[in-house]
Amino acid sequence: MSRLTIIANIIANDDKIELIKAELLKLIEVTRAEGGCINYDLHQDNENPAHFTFYENWESRELWQAHMGNQHLADYMTATEGSVASFTLNEMTQIA
Repeated sequence: MSRLTIIANIIANDDKIELIKAELLKLIEVTRAEGGCINYDLHQDNENPAHFTFYENWESRELWQAHMGNQHLADYMTATEGSVASFTLNEMTQIA
C-alpha cells in the first residue's frame, strides 16, 4: 500500500466564511476516527480568512476514497451548497 497525501483548498464566499468554517470543523473528529486516516488537519489562511486548507495523510488511496463516500461529507456538501467560491484537491505522494 502506498500512503496518500491530500491537499484540499476551499475558498468560501466572503459572506459565508463562518458557515464554511463551522461545517469544516464538524468533519474533523469523525474523519480522524476513520480507518486509514493518519492525519486530517484544517488550516485557515492568516491573510485571507476565506481560504481553508486541509492537509491529510491516508494509509492508501482506497481508504481515502472510502472516506469520500461517507455520509458526513455528503452532509457537508448539502450544508455548504452555494457557499464555496472555489475548491481544488491535489492527490500527492511524498517523494523525500
